[in-house]
Amino acid sequence: MTKTAFITGISGQDGSYLAEYLLELGYRVTGIIRRNSVAENQDYRLSKLKNIEVTYGDLLDSSSLNRALIKFKPDEIYNLAAQSHVRISSEIPNFTVQVNAIGALNLLESYKDNCSFARYYQASSSEMFGQNIDEDGFQRESTKMNPVSPYGCSKLFAYNISRHYRNAYKLHISNGILFNHESPRRGSNFVTNKIVKGALAIKMGKLAVLELGNLDSYRDWGHSYDYVRAMHLIINANDPSDYVVATGETYSVRDLCSYVFSKLGLDYTMHVVQKEKYFRPEELRILRGDSQKIRKDLGWKPSYTFETLLDEMIEFWQVNL
Repeated sequence: MTKTAFITGISGQDGSYLAEYLLELGYRVTGIIRRNSVAENQDYRLSKLKNIEVTYGDLLDSSSLNRALIKFKPDEIYNLAAQSHVRISSEIPNFTVQVNAIGALNLLESYKDNCSFARYYQASSSEMFGQNIDEDGFQRESTKMNPVSPYGCSKLFAYNISRHYRNAYKLHISNGILFNHESPRRGSNFVTNKIVKGALAIKMGKLAVLELGNLDSYRDWGHSYDYVRAMHLIINANDPSDYVVATGETYSVRDLCSYVFSKLGLDYTMHVVQKEKYFRPEELRILRGDSQKIRKDLGWKPSYTFETLLDEMIEFWQVNL
């Protein structure tokens, strides 16, 4: 029997990789997209995918969620939709909290009322940990959470309300606590693609200087494709639970600049400048995840390294910039 998956945020980086992966596994793939006045912006990441079924909807519109779940009758629900830019969440905190927190609650209610037989995955974030890190230098499922941005705070609400619905209503709800993950499909205002595209523009003589924020933020960077495979493993585990998904290795934004620019025969110190406007109101120094639980229990491991991730992004934009 063919399984049906329902994905919010299906037109985003993770949503498009997840849709692609599930189609390869033989799923019927459905989802909602938000209406955009420029139609191409709604589904350009999905343009090469056939046989997916989408309808207009929004996490802040409960009626659209109810209609979609009644229409598609999914076996698996993946809530990936969010206002996902951490720095920008400080500029639009109300909207960020409404979408990421209240939106998640709206979907949980619709799920509980319309298709409680389904399994549910909530996209949670390493930003929930904030500055807290265990003595061994890692963050894991048991690490205390103390977020330092509206984005992190909103994600922590969604994480906790999902755990509450799991326990209170005996629903199969799991959280994936994902650390940073990138790809050529990442938005250009996120630092990884901003650096890759900026370095290539400099190499091509179209740009002289690349403006960035804190170069000494350390992050645990993986590939979106690896992380959507983890989502599928998590939602299909026998028992619902919460899992950290991470590579376990950290690199700074400065390291990222050095690697990308050197691959193009450039010295980043000659072209990169720091600008205060790109700093966060409260900076987060380091994120490094311990993903031993998902590796041991579900057999997941990443196929990309920091270097092969960036190599793929560079190669993609060399062709498509």
